[in-house]
Amino acid sequence: MSTGRKLRVAQVITRFNGGGGRVALNGALALPDGTYERAIVTGGVGMDSEPSAGRSGTGRDAVLHGDEAVANAAAGDLTPDAHRAGMEIVQVGPLVPQISPRDDLAALSVLTRVLKEGRYDVVHTHSSKAGVIGRLAAARAGVPRIVHTWHGFPFNEFQSWARRTAYIRLERIAAKHTDAFLGVGTDTVTTALRLGLTSPERVRLSWPAVDIDAYAAAPGARAQARRRLDLPLGVQVVGSVGRLTFQKGPEIFAKAIARLPDDVFGLWVGGGPMAERLARLTAKLGVEDRMRWLGHSDDVAAVLPAFDLMAMASRWEGLPCALVEAIGAGIPLVATAVPSNQDLVLAGETGLLVPPEDPEGLAGAIAAMLDDPAAADRMAERARGRVGAWFSPAHLGTVLDETYRGTSRRPYLRT
Repeated sequence: MSTGRKLRVAQVITRFNGGGGRVALNGALALPDGTYERAIVTGGVGMDSEPSAGRSGTGRDAVLHGDEAVANAAAGDLTPDAHRAGMEIVQVGPLVPQISPRDDLAALSVLTRVLKEGRYDVVHTHSSKAGVIGRLAAARAGVPRIVHTWHGFPFNEFQSWARRTAYIRLERIAAKHTDAFLGVGTDTVTTALRLGLTSPERVRLSWPAVDIDAYAAAPGARAQARRRLDLPLGVQVVGSVGRLTFQKGPEIFAKAIARLPDDVFGLWVGGGPMAERLARLTAKLGVEDRMRWLGHSDDVAAVLPAFDLMAMASRWEGLPCALVEAIGAGIPLVATAVPSNQDLVLAGETGLLVPPEDPEGLAGAIAAMLDDPAAADRMAERARGRVGAWFSPAHLGTVLDETYRGTSRRPYLRT
């Protein structure tokens, strides 16, 4: 691929939100100026059956473009940010997160058409669903270069053998149509190599792209954040950030808070499908007055200063942006010992690690950190030292530029 001309690049992602969405957006924004035309191709949300201006197809085959795609985006979606930055926006109706054979076949067909009509030089896929369907569609559309980022894997130890095996098989199929991979976190890369999902020359280690300086707390930010949240004076606050899903373990977090003294408050930033269930659990545990589910926030940096401690209860992870953001804010860390949290949380050095699905162990680690704030602060300072320039959006922009213009080739390349 020529290194001198402007390239058309499409980022394909099912949900353009959360950590994966933020990394995709930050990377696209950081690409060298004047050398790329950028597009975001995202999944559909609540499309109706009547086409209108800017829309092609009907019902589950509908495609929205530009302003209409932005207007149809879900709450918390990053599409408006990308649109304001001058990126093309395309929303593909049948590209939904849930497994649905009918929608998935429709998504493959519609996405193939969208990518072919877009005449993209590079298609870069993110997330599990868009990763498989997007790469197959890009290959069918004759896209010259196909890149995929593993932010984590769709398979994990909490699944049945049959489901895990099926997901690995799908990843292997899609990998044959992929020219280059980025793996977020060292365990992601080593797992991919161990399972034979890629050859060494096609994969590169990547990190969450976070503007660390944007999360550094200004003087008085702690008191201001606590006043805004109407927290009682003198309480200790344990926070977490993430979607309310089984993966993130919010019920484990709540059960840990219930095991802690009454002056310890729990705050969770993020919404999701478990919200109602968690409200009932909070009532059952008797901690409604000190466990708050804050829902989605467009300004996590304004909430983080309220935390004395960040506690991640995830059952599995890639490497969450929330950990990097907390480090930027100078907040001590407790996290589950799952891939790839250990890239940042070194046991007893930069934070504490606990087993997943262990509310009692999580509560014990939280208590140890809160009871020894001097040690917690030392760990937070060491954690800040591990976040170098390679975590910055600017570095990711360089990595993407080199990857998009690289020479590695997929095993199944149409000629």
